Amino acid sequence: MFIETSTWGKIEVDENNTYQFPRGLPGFENETSFALIPWEDTPFSYLQSLTEKELSFLIVSPFEFKKDYSFELSEEDKEELKIEEDVVVYSIVTIHSDVTKSTMNLLAPVIINPAHRVGKQVVLQQSGYVTKHLIWTEEATSAKEGV
Repeated sequence: MFIETSTWGKIEVDENNTYQFPRGLPGFENETSFALIPWEDTPFSYLQSLTEKELSFLIVSPFEFKKDYSFELSEEDKEELKIEEDVVVYSIVTIHSDVTKSTMNLLAPVIINPAHRVGKQVVLQQSGYVTKHLIWTEEATSAKEGV
């Protein structure tokens, strides 16, 4: 299928890379259809709205930069996501003008169930995680290099 984006213009996306977010994302509750678009040769991807070409989020697997990231989903979240198998976890990234100050949101991961092509951004309760976790920390660099 073809979609319009503000960043790349008209592009083709595989329908298997499209996901429904029944409740939208916090602050964007009316946007429920998104495509996952990998950023080639990087660990990053874009979560692009299928209906609003101006709306996309840079995302990354938090495990790329924080190996010990972990949390438990509530039963309600598991039901809503129809979890029977593994899911994919992403964090929304905020790029700073000084790239070394770029952050990822560990408090509200984006959970995607590829088997059912459904997703949800989950706000973790009492997790100790923050919305602005620095990506480029010494810990993240060591994890990336396998040290």
